[in-house]
Amino acid sequence: MTEYPGYNVLDKWRSPSFDDVTRKVVADRLDNVPARRFFEPDEWSMLEALAARMLPRVDAARVPIVPWIDEALATGKIASFRRSGEPHDREIWREGLAAIDREARRRHGARFADLDAACGEMLLQDLRGGAVSDGWTGVAPKRFLIDIVLKSLVAVFYSHPAAWSAIGFGGPASPRGYVRFQLDKHDPWEASAA
Repeated sequence: MTEYPGYNVLDKWRSPSFDDVTRKVVADRLDNVPARRFFEPDEWSMLEALAARMLPRVDAARVPIVPWIDEALATGKIASFRRSGEPHDREIWREGLAAIDREARRRHGARFADLDAACGEMLLQDLRGGAVSDGWTGVAPKRFLIDIVLKSLVAVFYSHPAAWSAIGFGGPASPRGYVRFQLDKHDPWEASAA
């Protein structure tokens, strides 16, 4: 259930809220989902399973997240920061996803992508708390899960119109802009909560 039933930000496609530049960027996001170039098939399904457990459900069309992270890693344009002594982004992603899968296999004899909801959630809680085996290299489990995976998932998720509609976001501020910034106030062209 969405807090903004019936709201679809794309209904503004021909309104002053979207100009040609905005329409081009949004259309590209919707129509040109990149093909797999970086992740191996098992890594891809692993990251899809993480996204399904870590992000809110959206009633709208499925938001493709993994293809955009894959594209960013393939092109070297992933938005992240690296601490001194840490491996490069590509290495961190490969090592981190493999370590989560190893932990799932060690505990449950199955890949993370195949775990039931309870086992998957317990494993993620332990990763956040640091209660995992010693097989981690590159970055700490909590840092990988929160600072790298979660931030990347959220950035891609909330760049998609289906996520905008789910949260009542009216889309990019350009060209129309937003003028009412007070608490519980919204512009006439924004969604109203149910």
